[in-house]
Amino acid sequence: MTCTLDDVLGAAARIAPYIHRTPVFESERLNAMANARLFFKCENFQKAGAFKSRGASNAVFALNDAEAERGVATHSSGNHGSALARAAQLRGIPAWIVVPENAKAVKKATIREYGANIIECESTLAAREETSARVVQETGALFVPPYDDDRIIAGQGTAALELADQVPELEALVVPVGGGGLLAGSAIVCDARGIDVFGAEPEMADDAYRSLTSGERVVTHVPNTIADGLLTTLGERNFDIIKDKVDDILLVSETEIVDAMSLLWTRMKIVVEPSAAVTLAAILRYADRFAGKRVGAILTGGNVDLGHLPFTSSESTD
Repeated sequence: MTCTLDDVLGAAARIAPYIHRTPVFESERLNAMANARLFFKCENFQKAGAFKSRGASNAVFALNDAEAERGVATHSSGNHGSALARAAQLRGIPAWIVVPENAKAVKKATIREYGANIIECESTLAAREETSARVVQETGALFVPPYDDDRIIAGQGTAALELADQVPELEALVVPVGGGGLLAGSAIVCDARGIDVFGAEPEMADDAYRSLTSGERVVTHVPNTIADGLLTTLGERNFDIIKDKVDDILLVSETEIVDAMSLLWTRMKIVVEPSAAVTLAAILRYADRFAGKRVGAILTGGNVDLGHLPFTSSESTD
């Protein structure tokens, strides 16, 4: 099965009672810097603080009663785990979340607050997958992948669907890419609406860029980026959609990510995490591609450890 626009539309109807229809903000200053009109879809204001609530809610509420009784399990560096824990709590079923030991403390705390069981493991994809398989075997829970799943892709795509409705005549959309669920879902919507779509990715976690450039999905890499939500390897289902419907993957440096994050905090007064800031970083780095256009950017989340910000508090807020 391949996720379609009808799946995204179905997901939008299914999850409407459980998520926010997030706002879209503009900044005159950032418009001037980019020489374009930028429309920021603020998923940092989403339930559980990130767009992941869309896919997780769709996956959980698409289960029939017999499936739901078994509970759900996943592995996650934070946001998907929080979102799945919340969705499970809303449906009144148990959840088990496998979390790498280096995950941000703020994200672990959120998972616990939603009543899920946390199981820590080594900070490798192999360890996450092996531990998840063991948890599923021991508990009988249904595994809900963090990104490589049609229900997740459809749910994530609802953010782009909303944005396309909120901003008439949108010409381009820039989306962060880690596992690729959000980018794949967004690409399905943009393909149907005639909108160019770009992935934004750290240079230090460039598997999606290398996958799209080579035509072969990169399955092993060693990411090292401040954008902790983008550490995962591109999913197989997602890659099939991305290589067919995405215009390009735009790489950004660690410095550009931090600078963009600082701009969003100081100019727009909104809290975003580094993984969200890659969109603005890409728009500014590749400004010639977007000059004069109406450009959407999905700010994917705002779950930040306030004790470890990557910029100083002395920067200008004028």
